[in-house]
Amino acid sequence: MEGGIHGGADASAFRECFSLTRKNPFVLRLAFSAGIGGLLFGYDTGVISGALLYIRDEFASVDRKTVLQESIVSMALAGAIIGAAIGGWMNDRFGRRRALLIADALFFIGAVVMAAAPGPALLIVGRVFVGLGVGMASMTAPLYISEASPAKIRGALVSTNGFLITGGQFLSYLINLAFTKAPGTWRWMLGIAGLPALLQFILMILLPESPRWLYRKGREEEAKVILRKIYPENQVEQEIQDLKESVEAEIREEGSTEKINIIKLLKTKTVRRGLVAGVGLQIFQQFVGINTVMYYSPTIVQLAGFASNQTALLLSLITAGLNAGGSIVSIYFIDRTGRKKLVIISLIGVMISLGLLSAVFQVSTTHSPMVSTTETNGFSDYTCPDYSSAANSGAWDCMKCLKATSPDCGFCASATNKLLPGACIISNDTVKELCQKQSRSWYREGCPSRYGWLALIGLALYIIFFSPGMGTVPWVVNSEIYPLRFRGVCGGIAATACWISNLIVAQSFLSLTKAIGTSWTFLIFGVVSVVALIFVLVCVPETKGLPIEEIEKMLEFRALHFRFWEKRSDTLEKNQAP
Repeated sequence: MEGGIHGGADASAFRECFSLTRKNPFVLRLAFSAGIGGLLFGYDTGVISGALLYIRDEFASVDRKTVLQESIVSMALAGAIIGAAIGGWMNDRFGRRRALLIADALFFIGAVVMAAAPGPALLIVGRVFVGLGVGMASMTAPLYISEASPAKIRGALVSTNGFLITGGQFLSYLINLAFTKAPGTWRWMLGIAGLPALLQFILMILLPESPRWLYRKGREEEAKVILRKIYPENQVEQEIQDLKESVEAEIREEGSTEKINIIKLLKTKTVRRGLVAGVGLQIFQQFVGINTVMYYSPTIVQLAGFASNQTALLLSLITAGLNAGGSIVSIYFIDRTGRKKLVIISLIGVMISLGLLSAVFQVSTTHSPMVSTTETNGFSDYTCPDYSSAANSGAWDCMKCLKATSPDCGFCASATNKLLPGACIISNDTVKELCQKQSRSWYREGCPSRYGWLALIGLALYIIFFSPGMGTVPWVVNSEIYPLRFRGVCGGIAATACWISNLIVAQSFLSLTKAIGTSWTFLIFGVVSVVALIFVLVCVPETKGLPIEEIEKMLEFRALHFRFWEKRSDTLEKNQAP
């Protein structure tokens, strides 16, 4: 297998993880304390999806303008891009621990600003602050965990960061549901996010710096003290020796311990190959559509024909729960099955799920309930102007009604059966309340559909397949694939690529669904998944079971695997042979 994996490393990795962490709880404490950075990432991803439903209800300008909705979501991503870029430099200059402390402070400030925001403008400012913190934490937390973990259980421990991301998303949906009836609904949802940031700040003050960063900075005795807390006595001396050789080799090669620039990165073969794999995984993680599901899952549920905000949030909670469950599966398999195989299985499932979602939304769009003149005349003062003036109003269905823009219109379903013809009327709070008082369902984002349950199955399958592989592996690979000297900068580059991709997808999703339809949007994600699968087969090496210092040696000799259907026999040991 690629990379010359040590024999037996995967035979009982999961059991060994629990055994080692039970014998040495210090390692688990490090992993979970740093992993709260993942919780912040996940909570913010999930909470905005539910809060957005109520922000739209409070601010008419947000409800009317899709661009403003996308901006509230994506400004946090813009902040995350900057946070990840700065975070790479800060990690190498000031250390992993200090970078996490700064990230927590920024996140806490952002949460307070959002909760107190009197309007969309200040809300967006708070989102930027939160984004800065999330971006910095997203690349620092897995890096810190990776550098403080024994090689045999590194994948499982870094996967705890992925579990806490999905756990944060699940928690956010619980919080969203808990505050649906509270005064100031969305303010509580967003403001409570400051609590995990405050908790991590306190915990990280009590924890040490990454031992590998300390050693790289010449603080060898401090590093050795921490390594002796992490590794068993029979392994610690070898680990110190491997680390010493790695640092000395880098210093000999570069002639300096400080000068790093982009040209030097690209000229270094191991770094270049690592960046191709790491950055590519992060980009494809976003472009297969995961954060459209997480940011907009309540909206997607409404597009599938479920009108109620509470129903949409409850169904989205199931999605978030599956996501968290998938992360636990990843912790079990990542050091047994391997990173690469897990991603391949994940992407195949994602392709099938996106195909199903595309088909369901296509059928739902072409079979939406008709608009009834009789039903619409029951709201004579509020009839949709575009419908009234249309020459072919008899051919109007629910989807046609929702596309009306002069002004925006909504669909009030039949009181007898929501699949029967309903009314096409002006969309505002007064009309919505009037419709609902007649025990009718009000639709603004999607139409009633007998196939809505199939869309939920598609979403569930998507999460079940995505979470254990593409949800976790990119973060694990990026935490271990770069040489120590370049790890902070390269991790920052990969995280920045992730957030830029996330921003592009989040900023364009709702606009795409309106321009080409939900079905075609999911089909595009499906095509990207096929490209991602080919990329993984060709460009991504297996790093399972390798000590961090040996991954660099493996990359030195590994070429692109274009004939991915052929089993590789050029293991690390063979490559190193004279």
